[in-house]
Amino acid sequence: MREWIIGRNAVYESLRAGRRQAFRLLVAESAQEKGRLAEIILFARKKKIPLETVPRQHLDSLVGGSQGGAGGHQGIALEASGYPYCALADILQAASRFGDPPFIMILDTLQDPQNLGTLFRTCEAVGVHGVLLPLRHTATVTPAVVNASSGASEHLLVTQVNLAQAIITLKEANIWIVGLQGEPPAQDLDEVHLDGPLALVVGNEGEGMRSLVRDSCDVLLRLPMRGQVASLNAAVAGSIALYFAWQARSFKK
Repeated sequence: MREWIIGRNAVYESLRAGRRQAFRLLVAESAQEKGRLAEIILFARKKKIPLETVPRQHLDSLVGGSQGGAGGHQGIALEASGYPYCALADILQAASRFGDPPFIMILDTLQDPQNLGTLFRTCEAVGVHGVLLPLRHTATVTPAVVNASSGASEHLLVTQVNLAQAIITLKEANIWIVGLQGEPPAQDLDEVHLDGPLALVVGNEGEGMRSLVRDSCDVLLRLPMRGQVASLNAAVAGSIALYFAWQARSFKK
């Protein structure tokens, strides 16, 4: 399967990660070869990726309709192989290889590509070893998600699994499963340990975690809030919790 990666950061990070096969790079005729675009073109030439200069309208018609409208491509598009999902074992091995206690994100049926991209970006920033997505009823790593993550998805290990079965495997590896929930019986932040082997669960934007996933958690975590609106977007809540977890781990690299 081939797909079009668009946006300068997304294309750059895809090339830098080198996990996909790149078939050709399209650049708008009007684009000025400087900054990040110049870096991409240099990268492509070094990797001997075919480079074509095309009218901007060609890029608009090629990718604009399915990925956020014409112009969202920023004058560049990379034709590449599909996203390289991994296995759960690869994520556990990555943690072992770095000598870290596992730090994993579980996303239970998120629907919004923008939310998924935002969480991928935060996961990559704080050093999460891998992300688990369910097999069905979820946003997946599409080009729109790659663009929303500014290319962070290209450096992450992401797997699609049966979440209930995967959580059993994680528990057998002595990984603590912590689910985000906004109301009781969720515990306050200062009552939950986030510094050891950890899998943090974020649920669906509207319904939260599915009951089977929620019941599989070792503990439920409630983020502190003092405002009048006691609710956070799933991507915002997940990102905040990731930083609290990274802080609990003493911001280790």
